[in-house]
Amino acid sequence: MGIQRIESVTYGIDDLDECVRFFEDFGLFLVERTEEHAVFETLTGQTLHLDTAPSPLLPPPVEDGPTLREVVWGVDTREELTRLAAAAGRRRTVRESADGVFHTVDLSGFGVGLTLARPKPVTVDPRPVNVTGGVNRWNTALEPLTRAYPLRMCHVALNIAKAGKDEAVAFYTDVLEFRPTDIVEPMGVFMQAPGDDDQHTMLLCHRPDRAGVNHIAYEVPGFDDVIEGGNHMIERGWREARRLGRHTVGSNVFRFLHAPCGGRVEYAADMDRVDDTYETRVHETTPPHHIWALRTNRDQDATTAS
Repeated sequence: MGIQRIESVTYGIDDLDECVRFFEDFGLFLVERTEEHAVFETLTGQTLHLDTAPSPLLPPPVEDGPTLREVVWGVDTREELTRLAAAAGRRRTVRESADGVFHTVDLSGFGVGLTLARPKPVTVDPRPVNVTGGVNRWNTALEPLTRAYPLRMCHVALNIAKAGKDEAVAFYTDVLEFRPTDIVEPMGVFMQAPGDDDQHTMLLCHRPDRAGVNHIAYEVPGFDDVIEGGNHMIERGWREARRLGRHTVGSNVFRFLHAPCGGRVEYAADMDRVDDTYETRVHETTPPHHIWALRTNRDQDATTAS
């Protein structure tokens, strides 16, 4: 089948202590730390690497400051891994590292890796919901979650330059076999990995005229986790990047935070799942960013005052 999921991501960073504190607060699990780098893990076994001295084998950073340096994609079988690495090698230079990862660089300058997927099983018990006609919780009051623990990295969004955007997208669709699910002509392309069922595993966003990391989204079990995870981060002193809302493309509930490693991170829940019968949608104009976003009386007061 091919690529199943994000297997790991690597950031080049400046302040290791700050980044470690951020991702501990965010709910990832620290599995390794030295003076120069740290490694975190999601509940499903994906890894986040934070490096103050990134490997010289990685491509140069695409932007100034802390930023994403490489995304490694997990492939389902050794045969598929060999096939995809060979396909990438016909377009780009590919090298294999000692740990069996095939490394290359996409057309925007981001590092791209391919390796065998090693998912960890996880049991998810969504909070039972009550509604007239569908009662799922009897004689039990809900307890606060207080914070969130992400299940997995569910998608990555990268900013790419408008010049050459079609060729940049084609590397992922023609070589790595991602499938466009929603093409937003003025903004970017949402794509699904062959072995994923999320509406998108990746977004290449060509709004800016230069490359840079946009965000990585982390799935949490439900709506409460998005709310309480974001609240916990704010209480810990981190800055929210966008108000709570529900996306139009993908339908997921979201909450974004500015990350000291570069770009933003997103708590996400209730993403659309799509299969092969889902037909690619082409949008000539950009749909609204969200179906709804949290509003307060202050928003109405500001509108009235203007």
